[in-house]
Amino acid sequence: MHEFLVSAVAFIVLIGVMVVVHEFGHFAVAKLCGVRVEQFSLGFPPRLFGIKIGETDYCVSATLLGGYVKMTGETLTGENLSLESAGKAGIEALKEDPGALTSHPRWQRMLIGVAGPTANFVLAFVAMVFYFGWINEVPAYDVTTTTIEWVVPGSAAAQAGLAPGDVIRHFDTEDNPTWDAVVSRMALSPNQTVPIAVDRGGQTLQLAIHIPAELTEIDLAGMLPQYTPGSIGIKSVASGMPAAQAGLRDGDFIQSVDGHALHSVSSLLAYMQAGQGKPISLVVLRNGVALAPLVAHPAKLDAGWKLGFTAVPIPLHNSPLPLPRALAKSGKFCAEGSTLILQMLERIATRRVPASQLSGPVGIARIAGDAAEMKGWQPKFELAAEISLNLGILNLLPFPILDGGMIFLLLIESVLRHDININVKERIYQAAFVALIAFFVFVIFNDVTKLPIFTHLKP
Repeated sequence: MHEFLVSAVAFIVLIGVMVVVHEFGHFAVAKLCGVRVEQFSLGFPPRLFGIKIGETDYCVSATLLGGYVKMTGETLTGENLSLESAGKAGIEALKEDPGALTSHPRWQRMLIGVAGPTANFVLAFVAMVFYFGWINEVPAYDVTTTTIEWVVPGSAAAQAGLAPGDVIRHFDTEDNPTWDAVVSRMALSPNQTVPIAVDRGGQTLQLAIHIPAELTEIDLAGMLPQYTPGSIGIKSVASGMPAAQAGLRDGDFIQSVDGHALHSVSSLLAYMQAGQGKPISLVVLRNGVALAPLVAHPAKLDAGWKLGFTAVPIPLHNSPLPLPRALAKSGKFCAEGSTLILQMLERIATRRVPASQLSGPVGIARIAGDAAEMKGWQPKFELAAEISLNLGILNLLPFPILDGGMIFLLLIESVLRHDININVKERIYQAAFVALIAFFVFVIFNDVTKLPIFTHLKP
């Protein structure tokens, strides 16, 4: 229940902010172009309260999942999914109304259409400038190389010949990639084989790895990244659990597991999962003194093998960047994120990536909930920026009902030098609406089947 509530609240806040910013983009440019804005609402009807200033009703509505802008003459645009035709007489009357959207030049209507996605791009950029310029959390200590900490036996990484301690020098199309770049290239290459070059003891090995169709949350095709040096610190040990029974205490440090130098709890969990409950030998440091090896018997809890202790979190400190560097780093983040989204869409369209990789509201809510509970501000800012970029790019796709579809139809009308027949346009929007609902149902179904309650039922 706690996880559900956190995910629901995080989703409502995140999507609410993104959509309101998107709608504000339309609102601001519409006002600048002299279009009459009848209503600017935070949330969807029914209306709760508000105030009317000039021609516009600024209000708060009951369904707090974003917001909308209502402009005079907006009868067929996709923003509010309105499919009610005003009729020929009504359309002609609106063309005579200087405040109506339809009476304005097409280039102004296109500007209003592109303003929403642009606002999302600006939001992503500004959010990351703020993060890099005023927060910028960095580990107190860090591993700068892309080093593999451990390889899951039998995994795609093991079959590729990768080994603990390998340093990745090339992955797919990336030279000297970061782990973030490796994750991004994997996301673009499910069920495909990509080249990988590693440095092993000063020797470069040219290998190839087959990326699984679905990556687990624990490892990356069997590769466990080394993010930090040092041992696994134990903050607290739960009484009666395998860790306590083995003799572990608060403040201990696990130096090695069965002779393997593991540096993170995620690696330890993956190691125990591969061992399926086999006893493990721990070399432990206590008060600076190495103890005789302790033997622990992992217990199966929550569908995974665990010892029952809370690890010391990786210490972070804020290191804000000068404004020029923050601007540059934010620009790079947004450019790389946008490129990744476009590459993913291209690969889905060409069937190199299955459509099941897409996430809808349920998937976004789970990710938002995870980010909300993660330590620090970085995952929260990065997720918000990534979703804002996604919203901006997806809305620019030339599909009716989306902003890009409206702009596309306006471009066609500009080439034809006359409006598309109102009945034809309405049929286009109706067909697009049905297609969008069908797609939405598919994405929701896809999200639900990925929930833990269903994934645990898979053989």
